[in-house]
Amino acid sequence: MAETGASPLPPTPPAPSPLARAEQFVWLTARVLEQRRFAYHFLGGSADAVETALTAYRNEDEGYGHALEPDLRGPVSQPLHTGHALRVLDSIGRCGGQRAERVCRYLTSVSTPDGALPAIHPAQRGYPAAPFISVVDDPPSDLLATGPVVGMLHRNEVWHAWLFRATDFCWQAVESLAKSHPYEIEAAVAFLDSVPDRSRAEAAADRLGRLVREHRLAALDPDHLEAYPVSPGYAPGEHHFPHDFARTPGSLARGWFTDEEMTRSLDFLVSEQREDGGWPIRWRQWAPTTTLESRPIVTIEALRTLDAYGRPRP
Repeated sequence: MAETGASPLPPTPPAPSPLARAEQFVWLTARVLEQRRFAYHFLGGSADAVETALTAYRNEDEGYGHALEPDLRGPVSQPLHTGHALRVLDSIGRCGGQRAERVCRYLTSVSTPDGALPAIHPAQRGYPAAPFISVVDDPPSDLLATGPVVGMLHRNEVWHAWLFRATDFCWQAVESLAKSHPYEIEAAVAFLDSVPDRSRAEAAADRLGRLVREHRLAALDPDHLEAYPVSPGYAPGEHHFPHDFARTPGSLARGWFTDEEMTRSLDFLVSEQREDGGWPIRWRQWAPTTTLESRPIVTIEALRTLDAYGRPRP
């Protein structure tokens, strides 16, 4: 008589890969723009679809608004929104031609007397914004807003009258930094990585690298974050790591860190993926919607950084 018994259990399906988990997170939480960006960078999607989604944020003044940068709400154009739009266009190879010409007209219209960009244009008044963002009537020029925009336009070989004075402002601001904070350093790197005068850029970057290490602005050991001070005004635990400064191996900031420090930083970036598939935001969270909209952006950038360093895509 044949023996009978319980049916064998079905094989356990393999756990989803980190990329698959990130994809599910994006489809579940992201705006259309980030869905299109994820598809472009990781699933063979089209640049046209990204640009179409981005166009919804553009205003008649050729700037960008409508909370493209989630911490600034409302419809009005802002330099930070417009810089975000240029980063998106740069990432799909479309930061040039008539697009750039239109954006430069907007940048000219909102520039300060010295030809650079304010962090926040006073048109933001009356609309919601993060509590750490100040709206003033006569805002000063700001490297954090100007540096990345100037860098992207130079990288894409855009030539416009606005760039001349804005470039001069960035040089003066970068070369006079005696103390700083991580976001400002990142903006300086975005400028230095693409400005045409390479020997001057290398010299300025070398000096900034020494400043970053002297003031412990980069957390070099993620297992001992208590050894690295958080900059004034930042959220508790809002540390920045080598991969935040050197987002690609070709960045001038890559020379600030040893191979061991960069490997440790990238390992930490991999480990930061959450159970839901997305990466966390480290800055101050002040509204549920802004957190929800920001995490897919951070997730895409984390994956792009890992790609840039040749980490195997799971």
